[in-house]
Amino acid sequence: MASGAIWWIRRDMRLDDNPAAQRAMRAVAMIPLYVHSPSEEGAWPLGGAQKWWLARGLKVFAASLAANGSRLVVLEGEHAKVIVDLARSVGATEVCWTRRLDPAGIAQEHRVEEALDKAGISWSSSLSNHLVDPDDIVTQTGNPYQVYTPFAKNLRARGKPSPPKPSPSKSVRLDVLPSVTGAPAGVAIETLGLEPSRNWADGFQAMWTPGEAGAQQRLALFVESGLAHYPSGRDEPAADGSSLLAPHLAFGEIGIRRIWHAAANSKSAPPESIDKFHAELLWREFATHVLFHFKHTDLKPLRAEYAKFPWRDDQAALIAWQRGRTGYPLVDAGMRQLWQTGWMHNRVRMVAASFLVKHLLLPWQDGARWFWDTLVDADLANNSLGWQWAAGCGADAAPYFRIFNPTMQAEKFDGEAAYIKRWVPELAGLPAKQAISPWNAPLLWRDSAPLTLGEAYPPPVVDHVFARQRALAALTSVSRSAAK
Repeated sequence: MASGAIWWIRRDMRLDDNPAAQRAMRAVAMIPLYVHSPSEEGAWPLGGAQKWWLARGLKVFAASLAANGSRLVVLEGEHAKVIVDLARSVGATEVCWTRRLDPAGIAQEHRVEEALDKAGISWSSSLSNHLVDPDDIVTQTGNPYQVYTPFAKNLRARGKPSPPKPSPSKSVRLDVLPSVTGAPAGVAIETLGLEPSRNWADGFQAMWTPGEAGAQQRLALFVESGLAHYPSGRDEPAADGSSLLAPHLAFGEIGIRRIWHAAANSKSAPPESIDKFHAELLWREFATHVLFHFKHTDLKPLRAEYAKFPWRDDQAALIAWQRGRTGYPLVDAGMRQLWQTGWMHNRVRMVAASFLVKHLLLPWQDGARWFWDTLVDADLANNSLGWQWAAGCGADAAPYFRIFNPTMQAEKFDGEAAYIKRWVPELAGLPAKQAISPWNAPLLWRDSAPLTLGEAYPPPVVDHVFARQRALAALTSVSRSAAK
């Protein structure tokens, strides 16, 4: 394989706007390589929902490469050894990849770089899954950002992101893409242990289409029908107001520049809708920036005083939350949606997270681990920032004393209880007001309700007023400790 290249595929399973792939394709021959190495993912190996997605995403991507005259090679083992051994066996002179900015991904790259340098093999890496290198954007004092607004202002001041580059299939003939002659057969995707031992993901299949084509279709649908109403629609759990692009972004099936420019070029969405959507993309950049510079924040609070927070240990309460049996319908609807689809509406994520850390006074790390295992769009930076935001202990976090009232949140954002009734079907026969808060209904009504409260639907695991007072007392104890 003279002047050949290896394209090391990571979280960039796409041909569109992929500098690493396009560089590798300049070679006489190219091997697209995916290395499966769960042991190198540190404290955060793929969760169950992510494995479900990856199993299908790899198959779709392999088919896409085959249609373009190439072939995906899947190997198992430590990245550095597998890549160097393959390069030597086929005579590859360069390895190309897309950078990951999470701690485990960075560590992988460093090991691969060192091994390639030692072997005398060239390598190149590119940043195409993010808009900015976290090292290239700092405060006026030269420090990492810890507040979103000035971070976003700085990034926007740099102008529009560069336009995305089209996939090779749009610029060259399919039959002249680099071949993979001499590449090993590799292992079958089915042998990687990605599928669940029991089929708990039936609802995933109906909602998601993993792969680059599915990502492009999802983007087109959102720009056409969802973007115009995004500022209001994104807060309504019962509405189709979310882009649903997050899992595609997490696996690199679509590039962020493609998404940014598709929204910017919309002919139907007003500027304020486009701006709001772009702002959410910048939150993703901010989360990456924070984790990149504060690598401990996946498991430890950014604000050190919160390490002494008096969290409770209550497995029964944690299980009730996980199973959507807290007695608070909006929280339960979100947790059931998560289990059945691998996704939860963003507004409800905030309410459910706040409920765990403030109503139940359970560690935010417990919630982060559960979301990591059950979300198809699990992203370590987003997950860590989101949970520390809810717990009040991270970058630009909501003050801990800001405690969501789940009932008021439901009244405001799901006033007709459409979302609640969909995901908590035992409440579907109730009027909206009672479905939102069945335990606050008049006793006379409850006696004649079409379901037996306490049997068909559980009582609240904790009283809201009591939980709020307890959470504030816990916060006070932390504040006093920090002041000493």
